[in-house]
Amino acid sequence: MGARIFLGLFGLVAMPFGIICFVNPAFLDAFAGVAATSTTGTVELRAMYGGMQMAFGVLAFLGAFRPPFTRTALLATAILCAGLGSSRLLGAITASEVSSYTRGGLVFELGSTAIAALLLRRVPQVVPR
Repeated sequence: MGARIFLGLFGLVAMPFGIICFVNPAFLDAFAGVAATSTTGTVELRAMYGGMQMAFGVLAFLGAFRPPFTRTALLATAILCAGLGSSRLLGAITASEVSSYTRGGLVFELGSTAIAALLLRRVPQVVPR
């Protein structure tokens, strides 16, 4: 799989998820067991699950459609997904529970980390002139 194809697919997952979470943060309650208990909580869900995921999507699309940004998008994806996946894994170990949502998140995040890291090795580094 090429780097730009991977980033395009990543964007196609991240962007809609972010839009859904921003427009309807209550979606997370049934989907992931995450619910806001105040207006501030709703704003936080919109920012972290909506805004952050949409930003992931924009970054991925930028790398997919603008080759000078492909390497940067892969590096950022690898680092951010590694942080999410490792924190999710440690959280699940701490809680001694792995729900289907957590399992899916782990597969997506750690899998994306591995793919982005492997593809990063294949994309030539551009040296500014």
